[in-house]
Amino acid sequence: MTRKLFIRSSIAIGICLFFGFVGAVATQTAMNGWYTALDKSWFDPPEWIFGPVWMLMYVLMGIAAGIVWSKGFYHKWVKTALYHFGFQLLFNGFWSLLFFGLNKPFWALLTAITLFILVILTIRWFKIVNDLAAYLLVPYAVWVLMALVLNLEVWYLN
Repeated sequence: MTRKLFIRSSIAIGICLFFGFVGAVATQTAMNGWYTALDKSWFDPPEWIFGPVWMLMYVLMGIAAGIVWSKGFYHKWVKTALYHFGFQLLFNGFWSLLFFGLNKPFWALLTAITLFILVILTIRWFKIVNDLAAYLLVPYAVWVLMALVLNLEVWYLN
């Protein structure tokens, strides 16, 4: 691993973990009241699994973004890929604020659909720059899809 890749991946991981922290703060406010009272689907995972999985997703996202960034921000494909990454990261944080912070599952569902589309587009652009970076985002896409389905069920059941 080159020094440039290590530094850029570290910065990107830090940015991703910051968004995760903001989401965790919004989540904690709802876990002691609103969220626990909701009807949830039969396939809803235990609450303790979300924190570690999201942490892993943010680290993988940061590594992937660092790989793309290390290819040189001057290149238009790198810029395009990282702009998509930034937009999906904003929607990631926005979803937590809508769902947990504001208790708006319908609006969060629309945001989750948009987020999933943005993640797929980000994977597409990352693949143009670097295959490994794109593959590192695949577990995140699956996790976002699962979150979208869980969000849909919460909205439907409540």
